[in-house]
Amino acid sequence: MKIGAFIPARYAATRFPAKLMQPLGNKTVIRHTYDNTVATGLFDEVYVVTDSEIIFNEITNHGGKAIMSKRSHESGSDRIAEAVADLDIDIVVNVQGDEPFVKREPLEKVLSVFTDATVQVASLMQVLTVQALIEDPNYVKVTVDKNNNALFFSRSVIPYPRSTESPITYYEHVGVYAFKKQALLNFTKWPMSPLEAAEKIECLRYLENGVAIKMVITDYMGVEIDTPEDLLKAAKLL
Repeated sequence: MKIGAFIPARYAATRFPAKLMQPLGNKTVIRHTYDNTVATGLFDEVYVVTDSEIIFNEITNHGGKAIMSKRSHESGSDRIAEAVADLDIDIVVNVQGDEPFVKREPLEKVLSVFTDATVQVASLMQVLTVQALIEDPNYVKVTVDKNNNALFFSRSVIPYPRSTESPITYYEHVGVYAFKKQALLNFTKWPMSPLEAAEKIECLRYLENGVAIKMVITDYMGVEIDTPEDLLKAAKLL
C-alpha cells in the first residue's frame, strides 16, 4: 500500500495573508510543516501542493518536493485531488500547511484505522478544555458517535450545554485528513454542500453525501497558525 502526504498551501490566506511564509525560528511556517512531515518516516512521497510560485520556490529551493496547481480551488482537498489524480497512491494524507508541529504518532494513529477496509476517510481530534477556545469560531468542533464516527463539525459550540448535569467532552477537529484515493476523487465530483458552504468546513461535504469519517483522538498537536497571535504562541512553543 503506497501512502503519500500532501500539504495544500495557499499564499493568500483570508485571515492571515502570507502566513505560511512567516518566519518561525530559522524556517518559514511551511518549511517546518514540510520537514516535520518528511521526518515522520511514514510516507512514500511528501509534496507541498500550492498556487504560489513563492511557496513552490521556498520548498524546492531547499530540496523539497512541490506541485503547482493547474487551476484555482475552493478547498485543500480539491487542490490535492488534482495533484494525485495521475499518481500511484493508495492512501492520501492531507497535512495542513499551517500545522508546523507535525509529529509521527498522530499521523500513525490516523493511518492505522485503514486496516478496517470499510474506512474511506479518517481525521484527528483533540480534547478542548479551555472555555474561550470552545467558544472560538476559529476552533472547529466535532461530535462523534460511540464508534468515533463524526456526527457533525461546527464552528459553534457543539454540543450546546442546555443541561449541565451530564459531563461533556468537547473535541477540536485537527486539520489532518487521510483518504482512500477514490474517496478523495469522489469528493471533487460533488458540488459544495449547503452545510459546508455555511460553516466553511470542507469535510461536511462527505457527511452530507453519506460518507463516514472515522475520528481518531490525539494528544496536543501544537499551534495551528491562523492569526498573528497564533504565530507568537508558536514561536514560544518552538
